[in-house]
Parts: sequence; C-alpha cells; structure tokens
Amino acid sequence: MTASNPASVVPSIHDRFAAVRERIRSACVAAGRDLASVILTAVSKTQPDEALEAALATGQRVFGENRVQEAQAHWADRRAAFPDLELRLIGPLQTNKAVEAVQLFDVIETLDREKLAAALAAAMQKTGRRPRILVQINTGAEPQKAGVPPDDADALIASARDGHGLTVEGLMCIPPADEAPEPHFKLLAEIAARNGLSVLSMGMSGDYEAAISCGATHVRVGSALFGERISPLKPS
Repeated sequence: MTASNPASVVPSIHDRFAAVRERIRSACVAAGRDLASVILTAVSKTQPDEALEAALATGQRVFGENRVQEAQAHWADRRAAFPDLELRLIGPLQTNKAVEAVQLFDVIETLDREKLAAALAAAMQKTGRRPRILVQINTGAEPQKAGVPPDDADALIASARDGHGLTVEGLMCIPPADEAPEPHFKLLAEIAARNGLSVLSMGMSGDYEAAISCGATHVRVGSALFGERISPLKPS
C-alpha cells in the first residue's frame, strides 16, 4: 500500500483537495449556509493506492465507492489505521452482494427497489451491522439509470423504513448530464422534506456548487479531486 512515486501524486492531490474545499466554503457562504452542513465525499473508485494515501494525508475521511469488491481492496486493510473512516456505497448494488455491502459500508446510498430493501434487511439481521440508507431517486426518469422514479419514491421510502426497518436518512440523485441540474436538486429536496429526511447526497465534480445552493448535505466529488479516472485492469 506504499506509493510507487508519491512525489508525483501527493502535491497534485493535496492542491486539488484544497481547491475543492475552498470552492465548497465559497458556495456555503454564497448560500448563507454553515460550512459544517456540507460533507465532501471523495469518490475513490478506480484510484491507485498512492492516490488514496495522498487523500487520507489531507485529512479526508469520507469516501465513496461504486463496487463492493473494489472497495474491499481499497479499504479493508486501512480501517484499523483510520477508525474514523466513513465508507459510502454510491454505485448500484445487486441483491447477491447485500451481505458484503452491509459488512463493509457505513452508508448505502443506492437503495432503489423493494427487493433490495428486503435483501439489505436480511443482511443486517445476519451480520448485526446497520449501515444508514439513502434512497436513490431517478429524477430524470432515465431508463438507463438506476433509481426509483419520483412518483414511486414515497412508497419505497415508507416500505424501507416501516416495512423493513431500515435506517433511511436521506436521498441521492444523479441528474441527467444534458440538463440543468438545479431542477433535479430541488425535486430531490422536495421529496426529502415531505418524508422528513435530512440528508441530500447530490452534486458531483461539475455541479457540486449548484447542489450546495439547493441544500446538498453531501457532495460526491471524484475527478476534481483525483484527476481523470484510471480504468481498472479487471472488472470487480
């Protein structure tokens, strides 16, 4: 887990984290919000060990991963050294990976169907761990994208919370790439408000400042922190 060439990686990542944190601060000031009300989730999928170590060296402790197996490779051995680490699953989850996801992640942001809610409840019963849950809303009703349709969101939230006993604390969305994000962020905030949910995971590298202006509590930033992603050699 040591860096092969830390001199070429650490300064760049340190500067990127500093720049993103400053932009988050400025966005909070512009929105009249407390900086502490917005948490930066560093999207660490496909990143090499030296990039993870550089991010940790900046004090970053909240990380988002897309795949269970890759997250295990990244973080299983680092947990002991960083007890304040928070891992968030931000990619689609198959029901057959529910147990592994519950064992590893502190927050699962991508609940989007009844079958997965049942699988997560069973996994929690089996493992004794209870990660917090966000329901992913497909605000743009895009057929190729995960997430429950907005019209079905209330029913899934109620089922997950009341029927399966999951700790649903908020919502997540990924707006369509070719549309202005603000209407999608506002829709997510409206759904959260009427369901009594306080956490809004929304905004990525290209639109996290807009998300903050619309009430985001968590912004998921990858390329602005780490640079362009490196494709994994093997699928996970």
